Amino acid sequence: MSLFTADENKKDYFYVQIGDHPYIDEPYRAESYAIEFLKKGSIIMQTKLDKVIIHAPAIITLGPSVIRSFSKNSDVILMDIIFFKPHFFLKNQANIFFLNQYDFFDNSLMHVFSLEKETKVKFEQLFNLINELLNSNNSHQSSILRSYLYILIFELDIIKQSISNSLVQNPLFERFKELLSKYFLRERSVGYYANCLSVTRKYLSEVIKKNSGKTARDWIDDFVILEAKVLLQNKTLTINQISETLNFSNQSVFGKFFKNNTGHSPLDYRKNNEQ
Repeated sequence: MSLFTADENKKDYFYVQIGDHPYIDEPYRAESYAIEFLKKGSIIMQTKLDKVIIHAPAIITLGPSVIRSFSKNSDVILMDIIFFKPHFFLKNQANIFFLNQYDFFDNSLMHVFSLEKETKVKFEQLFNLINELLNSNNSHQSSILRSYLYILIFELDIIKQSISNSLVQNPLFERFKELLSKYFLRERSVGYYANCLSVTRKYLSEVIKKNSGKTARDWIDDFVILEAKVLLQNKTLTINQISETLNFSNQSVFGKFFKNNTGHSPLDYRKNNEQ
């Protein structure tokens, strides 16, 4: 999904202040990184299969690879967002993997930073500086923006380090989700993941059910459905091509799987979500 207009594409970044909910609740990926400052109200965010209600004040961090969806949770919303493309931020950066080391852009457990009074003021100041910069004709705008983004990222990393211990869940469940996100396109049997984790299928299923309320099979199917929904929004792909991408034996098998899990055929889902 492209969030950039033709003019904004020339800069590879843009800043927006919103006073209403701008999102559809269908899952999508974006081509940019986003750092969002929720100043007022609350929203419901789902990244991959993890759903959370976010109350202001809070910072949300999202990388391009993250499948996300949003839905309204309060009538009044006030949010500032800075979007930036990876190659813009990494210009003149010797370490091309710099952004990858900050897992709060990609890890569903770390996307949200609830702010205390002091940190809220600090981020308000930073976002105000960004807003002023991007509303000016400063000839050094790009370089100064990168500096502000570095500060934002470092400040968020400080917060993350102070709370990271409280984010740890059952390590087997977390490892299962990590493996699933890597291999779900080609491996869809519970036994495969149990073997990788050196546990029995029964034990793995018990741990996952206890930690999430869903079975291992549910998790696998939900990952596939989520990816299918994102692919179906790409009108350049045929249903058959999507079926092949998801490693179904044929389009008919994919269609039955999708309908059993969503109540709609792939074609009906695509038609119902045409923009």
